[in-house]
Amino acid sequence: MIRTFLIPILAIAGIVLAAYTVVQGAKPPPAQPPVVDPPAPPFPAFVAASGLIEASSQNIAVGSPVGAVVSSVAVEVGADIKKDQPLFQLDDSQQQADLMVRRAALTIAETQLSKLMAGTRPEQIPPARARVAEAEAALADVTSQLEKWERLNDPRAVSEDDLSRRRFAAQTARARLEAARADLALLEAGTWSPEIAVARAQVDKAAAEVKQAQTEIDRRTVRSPVSGSVLQVNIRTGEFAPAGSTATPLMLVGTVSPLHVRADVDEHEAWRVNAGARARAFVKGNKEITFPLTFVRFEPFVVPKRSLTGDSQERVDTRVLQIIYSFAPAALPVFVGQQVDVYIESNPVSSTEPSMEPIQ
Repeated sequence: MIRTFLIPILAIAGIVLAAYTVVQGAKPPPAQPPVVDPPAPPFPAFVAASGLIEASSQNIAVGSPVGAVVSSVAVEVGADIKKDQPLFQLDDSQQQADLMVRRAALTIAETQLSKLMAGTRPEQIPPARARVAEAEAALADVTSQLEKWERLNDPRAVSEDDLSRRRFAAQTARARLEAARADLALLEAGTWSPEIAVARAQVDKAAAEVKQAQTEIDRRTVRSPVSGSVLQVNIRTGEFAPAGSTATPLMLVGTVSPLHVRADVDEHEAWRVNAGARARAFVKGNKEITFPLTFVRFEPFVVPKRSLTGDSQERVDTRVLQIIYSFAPAALPVFVGQQVDVYIESNPVSSTEPSMEPIQ
């Protein structure tokens, strides 16, 4: 008897429970309060934009002109820097050795030029004259002997071969005398001007090679292109610095006083923005941190909206007009690369036709 009534009762209870569960699940969930209250627009009519804080010189990714090992890093993150201040040093031991070789070559070339400019040494003239006198005496001796042999009337007294050798000896002595006289004339004439010109060209060439070697050494000291602050340091002593641009910059520097805000305005609302219109930024996460912005310029090229996912394959359809504003950071707790909400004052939108001027 109990079993007869138990099964229907359980069935009815299951149906009631299921109906209750369905009814409760169909109710909309209660609205959750925002984690952070959004900022209130400071203007009656406005254009909202997403902004990113950057250095006023823009964020400069410092690279290496040549691929080499880093021998030293001269700055730390957050350090204040001046223009042309060394940031890091690349290994230049080979270039230093090459510079020494080229400086030695320059010294040799300059010494050679000085020697030519000084002309003939006075001490060289007497030995040359003595060699001329010696050659004259030798020629006179062989000529006298040849004349004696030629005056012999009896052909049996001297052979034809001996007579020929005497004649050749006289010709040799005469040639030696001419060579000694030419050497003496060359010394007495001094340095030839074309030789000096060649020596000067050699000096200029050697000096240019020294300058080239020094330039190669200077290129291995990477310097700051602007005065400002070091924002990132991604290279360490002993690491290899590749030449050219890299996905992660070796160093990131920029001018941080003042700072800039790069605001992205949707292209559909770009026509509502005027140059010089008032604007205010709010730090994300704390609407109480707010500061006014000063208009700097429009970026004249409308670009695709940049996604923050980091996926290089992501496609976006929205395009934005970028507007650059400046502000004095003072004691504000803001940093380069931080996102802010930007509100730009605009005129009310008419229901019939726009009342705003075209974008400048």
